[in-house]
Amino acid sequence: MRALVVQHDHVTDPGSVGDRLMECGYDLTAVTVVPKDRYHAPDVAFDFPDADGWDLIVSLGAPWSVYDETAVGSWIGGELALLRKAHHLGVPVLGVCFGAQALATALGGSVEAAPRPEIGWVEVDTDDPSLVGSGPWFQWHYDRCVPPPGAVSVARNDVCVQAFRTGRSLGVQFHPEITTGTVRGWLENGGTEQCARRGVDPGELLARCRSMEPTARTNARHLVDGFLDRVAGVVG
Repeated sequence: MRALVVQHDHVTDPGSVGDRLMECGYDLTAVTVVPKDRYHAPDVAFDFPDADGWDLIVSLGAPWSVYDETAVGSWIGGELALLRKAHHLGVPVLGVCFGAQALATALGGSVEAAPRPEIGWVEVDTDDPSLVGSGPWFQWHYDRCVPPPGAVSVARNDVCVQAFRTGRSLGVQFHPEITTGTVRGWLENGGTEQCARRGVDPGELLARCRSMEPTARTNARHLVDGFLDRVAGVVG
């Protein structure tokens, strides 16, 4: 089985989600939209693969906003077209953070600024813990999804919808794939300054991520298994 992984930047990789997909028999093909030397000028040209021929698509997070035309205007249309066609073809999509926001937008929902950012480990209220557990899940976002028409909200908190399902696809606002290495990379690429502005201690954040790694891996495994079995409709 073939899975396309859309990595929007050089730091964010599929982490624990990718590990579990490979354990379930998926061959992962990753494409990186914005190269390292354009991280702070992400308005690059990029040709997305066609949705046809994949058994699964994973769209990961990104440090930009779906609606920020100065940052992503040159390529976000291509990604939305990819996700829209995948939905039309019945190709399952797992959207993570920015990826969930892109999925929502592609299918007729939208993205807006959240009432407050979430940075760190957060519990969520879930209607279906066998699919999306209560966490804690790692979060780092400033925007929130308005799910598309017909989507089912699965989990939420006082900031936003934290998970929604539509067709054979699932969007999650949090980061099930997270590893300490990824968080370190975010901190090294502007995240430390973001934390300082929000009163978050980056050293404590990184230490917490390190201590949470076993729990994060277990939660990611649970989420991927539930997604494959009950949303995508395939058994890993």
